[in-house]
Amino acid sequence: MHVLVALFAYWPRCSDALDAPPAPLPYTVGGQTTVVWQYHPRFHSPYEGSESLHHEHDDAVSHSYDLYVGVRVLPWLDLYVNPEMIRGGGVGGGIGLAGYTNGEVIRNPQAGQDPFLSRAFLRATLPLGDARETVGGDLLQIAGERPTRRLVLTGGVLGTTDVFDTNRYASSTRTEFLNWSFITNTAYDFAADTRGYTRGAALEWIDERWTLRLGAFQMPTIANGVDLDGDLLHSHGDQAELELRPRLWPDRPTVVRLLGYVNHARMGSYREALALAAREGTTPDVTATRRRGRVKDGVTVNVEQPITAGGETGLFARGGWNDGHTETFAYTEADWTASLGLQLGGAAWHRAGDRVGVAVAANGLSDPHADYLARGGVGFELGDGRLRYRPETVLELYYLLRPLPWIALTADYQLIVDPGSNADRGPVSVVGVRLHLEGTIGHG
Repeated sequence: MHVLVALFAYWPRCSDALDAPPAPLPYTVGGQTTVVWQYHPRFHSPYEGSESLHHEHDDAVSHSYDLYVGVRVLPWLDLYVNPEMIRGGGVGGGIGLAGYTNGEVIRNPQAGQDPFLSRAFLRATLPLGDARETVGGDLLQIAGERPTRRLVLTGGVLGTTDVFDTNRYASSTRTEFLNWSFITNTAYDFAADTRGYTRGAALEWIDERWTLRLGAFQMPTIANGVDLDGDLLHSHGDQAELELRPRLWPDRPTVVRLLGYVNHARMGSYREALALAAREGTTPDVTATRRRGRVKDGVTVNVEQPITAGGETGLFARGGWNDGHTETFAYTEADWTASLGLQLGGAAWHRAGDRVGVAVAANGLSDPHADYLARGGVGFELGDGRLRYRPETVLELYYLLRPLPWIALTADYQLIVDPGSNADRGPVSVVGVRLHLEGTIGHG
């Protein structure tokens, strides 16, 4: 009822707009391309399996291309479309690490390298009060004004992490950290196909001090799969996130996000796979235990804390856990994680557009997941044939240089200790260079 009242209260503004002379619809049009080159030298590895990061030296180049179009078709309704193409590859073919080194890589070769529609969604914004705020335009946001207190409904083709588990300092592989450990919580097995997109809807209740988000999205038909499952009754990912913005410092707003999720899909069980292999005297295979309607749940916490006014320098942290006995299905093979990082804005050395980032993360496995890998089982991301378990540790350091507003050049270094949570292998160093070009035009 509250929503209907808000919509009818907003309708006179829509009628006034209809009486006004025709004007161009508010819009945003933009594009981006990102090229990443990475290299790792030979590293210690007494053995490796089918899903290992190969120990011989390797280098690889990935490149992505996006076109973004957004149009405000009604004063309260936006339409966004984003075709995308990702080509090239990553070191080791995109496997062997929970915290993989390049978030731009598609790890499933079945996805191909042809253009695809990554996003096509509607966003409805309904006011819950009279106060307004100005918002700048970007690739997925039309510039203009919006209600400060509002209800936002987003639905269509999009990424679950477009809405959930975002972080000002650690979300974008194109201008921030490259490692999967920092772009999203690695224990958050969020609903997505192998490219990172899905279909579904999210509802956000946004107030001045807090935001509540609810979302339901399609799961893939198989782990790391290209296709999404149409059996919505038995296959879907549900999440709820509460965002709190306590006023610890008036001009440095703290943000704390608490998220819980439950996935329903035709998933396998590590414990059942181990028991089946023991009875039959074979290597465990989690795919042999898949059944419809299996459930996987988890929780995450996500914090960002600006240090300077304006927020270009700030801290971030994430922590997460999932049940650990159900097959990893969509993101990466980690059952718990903890990360901490810092971004330094370049204004301190008279380079306002530049940034330095440094972060460390630990990614770990549950007992049944570690036992499964130790006995020769493989997942879609890990499988050394054996395992002496120790949590994987990731360190990343980058410097982003912005010679022009639409160009960003990044030098990146990563150190992965106990890759794939295996104390018998590694450590491995990865160096990289990233070129990012981005531009938008629009009318608010």
